[in-house]
Amino acid sequence: MAVMIILSPRTVLLAAVTALAGTALTAAPVSAAAPASPGVRQAPASRELPPPPDAAEARLQLTHLAVADENDVPGYTRAKFPHWITQYGACDTREVVLERDGQDVVRDDQCRAASGSWYSEYDGKTIASASGIDIDHVVPLKEAWRSGASQWTTDQRKAFANDLTHSQLIAVSAGSNRQKGDKDPGKWKPSLESYWCTYSRAWISVKSLYNLTANDSEVAALAQMLDTCD
Repeated sequence: MAVMIILSPRTVLLAAVTALAGTALTAAPVSAAAPASPGVRQAPASRELPPPPDAAEARLQLTHLAVADENDVPGYTRAKFPHWITQYGACDTREVVLERDGQDVVRDDQCRAASGSWYSEYDGKTIASASGIDIDHVVPLKEAWRSGASQWTTDQRKAFANDLTHSQLIAVSAGSNRQKGDKDPGKWKPSLESYWCTYSRAWISVKSLYNLTANDSEVAALAQMLDTCD
């Protein structure tokens, strides 16, 4: 297991996460396991989003997030967060999440989901084709960019964009993902309120793990969503 090192809020990231990229990253003050390396050739062990910390831990993490205005930093493109990368065999990150989050998923010889069904936690819809599913970054790539990731290396951003170990990637309906876009919880929440507890815990854990900032409205919305955990 990687050693956690607390550095300044702008120095970013987790040493263990760089197993994906092969370079050392810095850590936020959170204990977490390292993501799987692309070289590890194994199928996912669970069938759902890796569980975030419980509500009590999430509340504590929320109080430690650096609060700052998040202006659009010039230079963002999705290409600066390379994805989807090969995880094992012919399977890339998208296909791994589709298999993990779906039911009765059948893959073809190129690891593509040929059939199956997916329940979208954001809006409660069941989707019967992988073409109707997006893999959402719980903390969107552009949101990460404007809250600290603009200072990361490309390898660090690649690790973030393909993180299968933490609560960062989930299969949801394409419609809900595109409604969300790059919005933080101050501007968008899942329409299914029963998922607010999990979503807020996941968002907070990712921001805490990757030492990303949050703005005032985002923090207020996350606290409101955590209240649904009670």
